[in-house]
Amino acid sequence: MDTPTLADVNIRGVAHRLIEKRLRRNSETLKQLQTELTLLDEQLDALRDDANDKEMRSLVSETPLALHEYRDAQKHVEALLEHRDFLLRAIAEQTRNQDDLLDRLGKN
Repeated sequence: MDTPTLADVNIRGVAHRLIEKRLRRNSETLKQLQTELTLLDEQLDALRDDANDKEMRSLVSETPLALHEYRDAQKHVEALLEHRDFLLRAIAEQTRNQDDLLDRLGKN
């Protein structure tokens, strides 16, 4: 059985600290993404309500302007939905990275 040398111990210590640093950074990024998702969901709810109101107005008034306002509001909702999907993918990726880092930390 090989006894670890001082250099081996130092290298493992440095690797351990680097993984911990990456974990802290990853955790901060994950918190920021989750906060952004929460805010986006609130905005999305408000914009959906607005788009629904404008849709109802366009159906009742049957004017080109009302229809244009509804379509414009709906485009904003769709853009936020795309950004929400992006955030969900980014959160999933950060979670996977965090799991990988924790696995590496456990192996050291």
